[in-house]
This record gives sequence, C-alpha cells and structure tokens, in this order.
Amino acid sequence: MATSYPFWLGGVAASMAASCTHPLDAIKVRMQTLDSASGSKRPSTVSVIRSSISQSGFRSLYAGLTASLMRQMSYSLVRLGSYEKMKEQLSRERKPSTLQLLLAASLAGGLGGIAGNPADIILVRMTSDLVRQPDKRYNYSNAITGVVNLIKSEGIRGLGRGIGTNTTRAVLMNASQVCSYDYFKGKLLHRTLPLSDYKLKDNLLTHFLASGLAGTVATTVCSPADVLRSRVMASSSNTSVSQVLIRSFRNEGITFLFKGWTPAFIRLGPNTVLLFVFFEQLKKAWN
Repeated sequence: MATSYPFWLGGVAASMAASCTHPLDAIKVRMQTLDSASGSKRPSTVSVIRSSISQSGFRSLYAGLTASLMRQMSYSLVRLGSYEKMKEQLSRERKPSTLQLLLAASLAGGLGGIAGNPADIILVRMTSDLVRQPDKRYNYSNAITGVVNLIKSEGIRGLGRGIGTNTTRAVLMNASQVCSYDYFKGKLLHRTLPLSDYKLKDNLLTHFLASGLAGTVATTVCSPADVLRSRVMASSSNTSVSQVLIRSFRNEGITFLFKGWTPAFIRLGPNTVLLFVFFEQLKKAWN
C-alpha cells in the first residue's frame, strides 16, 4: 500500500528545485520569445546569456524568481499532490498499471495547469522583459504586483491568457515527467549496473538515473506546447494560439516548435533531477 504524504510536499520540492535552476528557465523563455519580441531569429543560447548579463548583470538571470516560486506553489503543488493522491487510491487494491498512472498524471497535470496559469503568465513576462523593447516591457517588481497590474490592465479574464496551451503543456509535462519517472524507477530497481555487480536500490543513484531519463523525455514531448505557451503569454494583445502558430510557422518553419530545446533541456534536466531527489528525500524525512 502506498504511503500517504502531505498534499503540499511536492510543491515544496519543486520550489527548492526551481530556486536552483531559475536562471536556466529565464534563458529558455527569452530564447522562445525573442523572435516575437525583437524580430531576431535563431538566437544562440550563449548569445542570449551574454546579452542578458551585459544589459543588467547577473541579477537578470534571477528576474522573475518570485513568480517562479509562486508557480511552483500553485502549478507543481497541485499536479504533484493530485498525482500522489490518485496513485495512493489506485494502489489500495493492487499495483496500478502504467496506463492508469499515465491517465492519473495527465489529469493531475491539467489541474495543475489551471491552478498555476496566473503565475505562469507573470513568470513568462518577468523573464522575457529583458528582450523586449523598453516601451513594451511590463516592469513587474515582483509576482504579487504583477498579478495586481495584470488584473488592472486586462481584467480577471487576463488571468486566463494562454490557459489552453498552458493546460496542454501541463498535461504533457506531468505525463512525460512524473509518469516516466515512476516507470524508469520501476524498471531500474534491482537491475545490475553494466560492468559491475552492483544492484540498484531505492536510493539516490536510482533516483538520479530515473529522473535524468524522465527529464529528457519531458523536454522533447513538451517543447512545442512550451514554445506556444511562452509566445502567447508574452503578448499583451488578443493574439490567438492559431495566429501565433501560423505566423511563427510562416516566418521560421516547423523547427520553431523546438526553439530553445537545448536551454529547455539544460534547465529541465537538472530541474527534474533536483525535483525528484528533493521529493524523495522529503518523503523519507516525513516518514
């Protein structure tokens, strides 16, 4: 029978991970939104990092950190907490199948995407401000003032901007990250490492390997929805997802859907590893 954990535990683990990897998230969003913000095409990861630091120093890499923490304590708290509760219910009678876990992760991801949408908008805007023209910047000082200003300028409905693509991305993220982590962890347990007699146990090494594989899967699966989400949320006009998709496809080709894959992986890979390592350690500490 699965052990019950506090609903908020996953949110805390995600916040700890995000605090470590936020600069990578900021660079990823800037790469994804740079074309629509400044007209530049195909910026390299190094050029975006160099430009960010030259303009505002190393502090620019932590722009939007408050929004990131707000996002983790809404989006990640709900998606991880809901998934754990569903998994706990499914495990009461017998071990859940991969399909059951996939469906549970998808549903939990959708709930998390809805819960975290306002914080996601603020995060995208705060991290992409540096690559926007000065007269088009939002200049939110922190996440709370960002939400207040968003409501003032765009109304309550503004909190739902990009909710379709964000929820889609959240479903894909939870299914590809959380479910694949459980899958890889289950496959790795008790396996013998190549060129050694060491059998993997439920320990840090197994958590590291499983989460690394899960991060690779999640980055690839989520990239298209992630790019569209960033571009829709970065805009303050009533641009629809279809308009963004058509314009981007016309100007950049199909490869735009994977723009920022490298920084996305550089960010999501370590973030996934830290998330599950912290989560597993918090679970052990709770017991």
